[in-house]
Amino acid sequence: MRKLAYFIACSIDGFIGGPDGDASFMYPFVDEEFLEFLKAEYPETMATQGRRALGLDDLPNKRFDTVVQGRGSYELALKEGVTSPYAHLREYVASRTLTASPDPNVEIISTDLVGRVRELKAEDSAFGIYLCGGAAVAGELVDEVDELVIKTYPVVLGTGMPMFASGFAVSEFVADEVRTFGNGVVVRTYHRKR
Repeated sequence: MRKLAYFIACSIDGFIGGPDGDASFMYPFVDEEFLEFLKAEYPETMATQGRRALGLDDLPNKRFDTVVQGRGSYELALKEGVTSPYAHLREYVASRTLTASPDPNVEIISTDLVGRVRELKAEDSAFGIYLCGGAAVAGELVDEVDELVIKTYPVVLGTGMPMFASGFAVSEFVADEVRTFGNGVVVRTYHRKR
């Protein structure tokens, strides 16, 4: 069975964006050292447009061949005229408001998100599924998340969009690895305790 990995950036106090979802304050932390880490370990998590701009379009996928994201995350790309932000992956967008996909590479999941993700997890593949965000989709899929990769940036927001927008429930994970970068970023990896 394939794993669903929530690969997410957040502040020290656990917010993935400001109250309006803006996370641009995190961009300056993607310095040379951190970019080398992403290229070596998680190249497929970089959006296609960014990969092309950096001359990295030929990097092979290492961990994922599929991405699931929410409408809010997807709309950030649409506002820039990008209809397939992860063209190097199979793309799924969870949305109850988008009625049709603007791109043949993007499938809209409008009902039974959990059921569709379970189907994707049951596929035979050496690669996992990248859960890109946002908070509502992660909250709906919290019980399906097998792995957390949390990129914590050295900022405190005080309030904002949480990593999981869901009701109170305890989900236990086990720490696997912690990596610290010179710019203060910490990447922690966990797997679900089953």
